[in-house]
Amino acid sequence: MRIGTIDVGERPVVLAPMEDVTDHPFRRMCHRMGAALVYSEFVNADAIVRDIPSTMRKMELYEDERPVAIQIYGRDAETMAEAARIAADAGPDLIDINFGCPVKKVAGKGAGSGLLRDVPRLLEITRAVVQAVSLPVTVKTRLGWDKNDLIITDLAPKLQDSGIAALTIHGRTRSQMYKGDADWSLIRAVKADPRITIPIIGNGDVTDGETAHRRFEESGVDAVMVGRGAIGQPWVFEEIRAMRHGEPKPQHPKEWYLDCLKQLTEENIERIGDELRGIIHMRRHLAITPLLKGIPDFKQQRVAILRAQTKSDLFALLDDAITRIPD
Repeated sequence: MRIGTIDVGERPVVLAPMEDVTDHPFRRMCHRMGAALVYSEFVNADAIVRDIPSTMRKMELYEDERPVAIQIYGRDAETMAEAARIAADAGPDLIDINFGCPVKKVAGKGAGSGLLRDVPRLLEITRAVVQAVSLPVTVKTRLGWDKNDLIITDLAPKLQDSGIAALTIHGRTRSQMYKGDADWSLIRAVKADPRITIPIIGNGDVTDGETAHRRFEESGVDAVMVGRGAIGQPWVFEEIRAMRHGEPKPQHPKEWYLDCLKQLTEENIERIGDELRGIIHMRRHLAITPLLKGIPDFKQQRVAILRAQTKSDLFALLDDAITRIPD
C-alpha cells in the first residue's frame, strides 16, 4: 500500500494517534514490534501557529520511528494551512487531519468530529491543507455525528476529490464516543465504492491478531489501524504481523512483556526529565495492560502500582506481580 510516495507494505497495521499516549518512546516501540506507520499525538493548529513550546515538543520526530505522521486539528482553514506548513518543517512523512476526535473540548468547539456537522468547512480545511504542503495529506474521521447522520459514504469521495492521499475511518459516530461496538459495515461500503481509489484504513476495536485478520478479510480495507488496543500492550503489533504472515502467535516469557513496560517507563522518565512525572505518564499503560490481568487478589497490589512514585518502588511491585501470574 502506498500513501502518496510512502510505501507502507502490503496489508499494513498502523498505530493510531492518541493524546498522551503516542509519544516518541511508544511510537518507536510499536514500530519495532511491527507497526508500519505511526502517528504523533494530535496537535492543536492554533497552538502550533502561536509557537507554544509544549505543543512544538509533540512534533519532535526521530529517524527510528519512520514512516511517521503528524496529526493536526483545528476549525479554521487559514490557521490549519499555516499549521500544516509549520508541521511539515518538522520533517514528517505525511500530514494527517483530525476530523474524528469526539471529546467535548475539541468537537464542541467545531474541530475534530465537530466538523462532521459542517461539511463545507471540513472540505475547505482539507483543500487548504493539501494546497499548503508538498507532503501527502491524509484524513481520519468517523461515520458521522450520530446514527441519524451517517455521512461517511457521501463524504469519502468528496475528501478524495479534495486531494487527500488516504482516508482512515473509525467505525463509530461522534455521539458514541468510544462506547458500543465499532461498525465496520460502512467502512466496507466506502472501500467497495468504485469511485474510491485512495487507500482506506479501518479503525475500531482491533485488539489482537485474529480481529485484525478478520477485519482485513471482511471489509477489504487496505490497512488496519490500532488505537486503544495497543495501550499497555505494544506487542499487539508483533502478534498481528505474525498472523498476517500465517505464523503462530509469538510466545515470550512473561518477563519479556514486563521488560517492554519497564523500558517504556525508563524512556519516558528520560524524555520528560523527571522521575515522578515519567511514572505518572506511564500509569495509563500500567492501568490497563492485559499482562497483569488474572492475578488472584490483585486489587490492592494494582493500587500500589498505580500510586508508586519512584522507579525502584514501581519496578519492585511489578517484579512481584509478575511472579503471581498463573502459568
